Amino acid sequence: MLNTTHKEYIEKSILCWLASSSSENIPNVSPKEIFTYYGNESIIIANIASQQSVKNIKENPNVCVSFIDILIQKGYQLKGTAEIIKPTDNTWNNFEKPLLEMTQGKYPFASIIKVIIHSSKQIIAPKYLLYPETTEEDQILSAKKIYGL
Repeated sequence: MLNTTHKEYIEKSILCWLASSSSENIPNVSPKEIFTYYGNESIIIANIASQQSVKNIKENPNVCVSFIDILIQKGYQLKGTAEIIKPTDNTWNNFEKPLLEMTQGKYPFASIIKVIIHSSKQIIAPKYLLYPETTEEDQILSAKKIYGL
């Protein structure tokens, strides 16, 4: 389900947002800093301080992960099912390694959220739709000006 373009955007994104919902359908969205793709069908996210997300996933595994390149203002919304990987699970070491490389051991994580992707939808800034002549270079210049970069 994850293609080269998805992976490129994941690598360029500073944060992703994980949306989950409790069994009572109360939504929760929280930013995640330590995440990456795993193979061609999953995203893994370090559970550094994600108590509500973990609680929700245990009650309702349906989630959405979104990420964008903040300068180009394009990205993806991926929907799927999540599971919690614990240090006692047989697969822990496989998933832990790429996340440890990202944290350099500075951010301990209690578990790993693994999201198996079922669908993908591109996110694109409205400017591209309202002004079709907008190029990615135009958008980068505009974003840098807005963000003071």
